[in-house]
Amino acid sequence: MVELPRSALSRRSLLRTGAAAGAGLGLAGLAPGAAAAQNAWPAAKGETMMGVPFEAHETVRVGIIGVGNRGASMLPLFLELDGVAITAVCDTSAEAVERAARAVVDEGRPEPAKYSAGEHDFENLLARDDVDVVYIATPWEWHAPMAVAAMRNGKHVGVECPMGVTVDELWELVDVSEQTRRHCVQLENCCYGQNELRVLRMAHDGMFGDLLYGAGAYLHDLRELLFSKTYYAGQWRRAWHTKLDGDLYPTHGLGPVAAYLDVNRGDRLVRITSMSTPALGLAAYRQEHLPPEDPAWQEKYVKGDATMSLIQTEQGRVIHLVHDVSNGRPYSRLNQLQGTKGVFEDYPPRIYLEPTGTPHEWGNWDDYAEHDHWLWKDVGPGPGGHGGMDYLMLYRLAQTMRLGLSPDIDVYDSATWSAPFALSAQSIKDGSAPVDFPDFTRGRWKTPHPGIDSPKP
Repeated sequence: MVELPRSALSRRSLLRTGAAAGAGLGLAGLAPGAAAAQNAWPAAKGETMMGVPFEAHETVRVGIIGVGNRGASMLPLFLELDGVAITAVCDTSAEAVERAARAVVDEGRPEPAKYSAGEHDFENLLARDDVDVVYIATPWEWHAPMAVAAMRNGKHVGVECPMGVTVDELWELVDVSEQTRRHCVQLENCCYGQNELRVLRMAHDGMFGDLLYGAGAYLHDLRELLFSKTYYAGQWRRAWHTKLDGDLYPTHGLGPVAAYLDVNRGDRLVRITSMSTPALGLAAYRQEHLPPEDPAWQEKYVKGDATMSLIQTEQGRVIHLVHDVSNGRPYSRLNQLQGTKGVFEDYPPRIYLEPTGTPHEWGNWDDYAEHDHWLWKDVGPGPGGHGGMDYLMLYRLAQTMRLGLSPDIDVYDSATWSAPFALSAQSIKDGSAPVDFPDFTRGRWKTPHPGIDSPKP
């Protein structure tokens, strides 16, 4: 098992404009133990949250923890939603909190309560009785502890990616969600992209035939941002590259493909095998761009530039998952789906379907616009955010809460999609040996229940 000594949360800066220190935080419980074996799981501490609706809200009252880069960019989208109020904002940066509060007031809304008095002031936000759902946009190691605290304070929670960095954390999120009857949602915006939702609709309509395999990735040149002195405050994200060799950002690629394959709704992920290339890209960038006196020269990068994983499902399908943020390249999430009747591949989008397609030639993806999801036909892209998928993700979360529907993405999906963070690291440590996926549904993965391919209410 990959383990580092656990440091006390009180010794770290929790938010720092959406940033916390990275290198010292422990990763106990990174990989599953005996409980992860197929048909074995820890004893449940509550009833399932699968298909459980939100209670209906006339107004959805939102508390935001972390108003740095990501949190600040999402705040205007929250303000565009009908029936949503921002009642509290929190960050360890008082300046960031003041900026966020002014943005709310500038839209003619009441000023939200402000919390910036130290690393644990978020606990005071969670104790409020005018917060229905908490949005967490902080460094990765703080996602799970804050989400657990939110649910224990009676709040639903939406968490930025990934939802947790160890398997123990993911099981705790499942257990606490079931105990408290609060939903814990991985806010995976890529599941709401126009192409992703169109492929999902077409897959569920049988247009690809029997589904065989898919691919997803996060391929994004982040070198300049990773070495920025201001973008990731405290440079917390680069610190992860000195601690762990694995897929550090799996949900953008895995979430959409898992939806195509009905994972946790008729199929499940059973094992993962991972390997990484050498860690060269960040060191090369440092050599070219940083002076020799920069503190970054003291860092040793252990995270391989590209981490590649193969995941097999219970039905024998295969998912190819890739992560690379350390090299120059155009952005891509791969986003591929192959079935017995055809294939879709993204970046650029192209499709081949039988029997109508011309053999050995790609067809025009625009010809399939009639299969767009209702969110893109009737709502999107709205005011934007990554082309509109950010807005649609928040729109759908607010809609399900206002109408008393179950969420598109539940705690079981959220834990499953985040698990490769830890599981890939374990596989690489073990010489790319297969590692079992925990069954966070505790055997209920065949149970039909609402998902992202939702009917229009």
